[in-house]
Amino acid sequence: MKRLRHLFATCVTSSLLLLVLVPAALASAPNGGQGTYGAADDKVVTNAGFIVIAFFPTLILVLSLLQWRLDKRRDARKAAAKRRRASADWSGGW
Repeated sequence: MKRLRHLFATCVTSSLLLLVLVPAALASAPNGGQGTYGAADDKVVTNAGFIVIAFFPTLILVLSLLQWRLDKRRDARKAAAKRRRASADWSGGW
């Protein structure tokens, strides 16, 4: 519950900070709507699209490998706990 409260407080604080900074960003010097990169011609838009297309499968691959590794560790932990329980049950001898 404490974690949820901290998460909520962080989200509220971040939102308020962004709301305070938005007017300063909108009031910056006019640049003709070009943005920070410059003019967005067809080549720039196409390359940005290719980057997005490459990013999402890469993200899915990395997260899948991470999940696989975590599942493997969890299964190893479960098997070790099961072995410990089994050896504790028969440790008394006759």
